Amino acid sequence: MVLPAILCHLAGVPDKLGGGLLMFGAIAVLFILPWLDRSPVRSARFRPVFRIFFWIFLIDAVVLGYLGGKPAEGVYVTLSRIATGWYFLHFLVILPLLSKFETTKPLPKSISEPVLGASGRAA
Repeated sequence: MVLPAILCHLAGVPDKLGGGLLMFGAIAVLFILPWLDRSPVRSARFRPVFRIFFWIFLIDAVVLGYLGGKPAEGVYVTLSRIATGWYFLHFLVILPLLSKFETTKPLPKSISEPVLGASGRAA
């Protein structure tokens, strides 16, 4: 958690142009998301490490929403920078590295196996 804080403080946004670029960059990163996550397994059910980072990202999104309603002063600015740094770190660093290094659980032979169980009949 220290690395995003350091990155945000070093690359603080000093003007409105930088803030506007980061705002559009936050949306643009969602458009390139299919190319960032290159894991052959798309389901989080079979990717345990991805699931942990997903929950951290979800908490980060809630924190960003909360801090967006607070005045831009004091500790709120620092926390906002940390949360914004984690947002971009999640998409641009963590997701590509996870798709390379994560060991996934074995996939089922059929899509119906996780739903119906090994017997093949509905419960």
